[in-house]
Parts: sequence; structure tokens; C-alpha cells
Amino acid sequence: QLQLVESGGGLVQPGGSLRLSCAASGFTLDYYAIGWFRQAPGKEREAVSCSGYKDGSSYYADSVKGRFTISRDNAKNTVYLQMNSLKPEDTAVYYCVKEGGPHFTYQATCATWLDYSGSWGQGTQVTVSS
Repeated sequence: QLQLVESGGGLVQPGGSLRLSCAASGFTLDYYAIGWFRQAPGKEREAVSCSGYKDGSSYYADSVKGRFTISRDNAKNTVYLQMNSLKPEDTAVYYCVKEGGPHFTYQATCATWLDYSGSWGQGTQVTVSS
């Protein structure tokens, strides 16, 4: 079964840091663009950050540039989102999703990933509060 499992969320004070993990199960992260969306209560889901494969691109929402960093660990088949200088407005459920695949590498770009319309996992809750 192909699965992405998010973890690493929690409660943190403003200015603090968290590292989210997205572990792939049943497949390798090679050939995929992968990244994070988030959804805060009462708000629409928004793209946060992506790591592309086809074109080596990356994407960061303006609201997180300079504070969040996405990275891949191919040996662990995991993608991370390092979140620093967290703000209360970063509070949301964070979801990890992918685009592309071994036979669809032309779709493994952040541009395609931004139009993601597939299914969503349970996500991981991030709460920034004092």
C-alpha cells in the first residue's frame, strides 16, 4: 500500500521550532514532487512548500520564506519541513502530498504539485501559542 505518514506536529511557543516528517511507505520518493499544504480552522487549504524532482525546483509560500526549509533524506525515504521562528498564524493541520511517479516524471514538478487534487491524509497538527 502506497502511503505517506506525517508526524512531528505539536504545541510550540511563538518563535520556537518544529520539524515535520513525511515518511513514504510502499514506494520510493524518487520521481515525485513532494511537499506540504496546511489548513487552519475556518480557512482554505494552502500550499506551504514543495521539493520538485523533474526540474529540481522548490516552492515556498511567501508567508514562510526565510523561516521554513524543505529537505529530502533519500536513505530514509522521508521528507522534512524544518519550521523556525514559528508564529501563531502558522497554526494549522499540515498535510504531505506528492505528484508524479516513475511513469509520470513529467508531472514531478512543484508547478504541477501546486494544482494537487488527490486525496489527503490525516495530517499533523501544529499549534503555535503562548
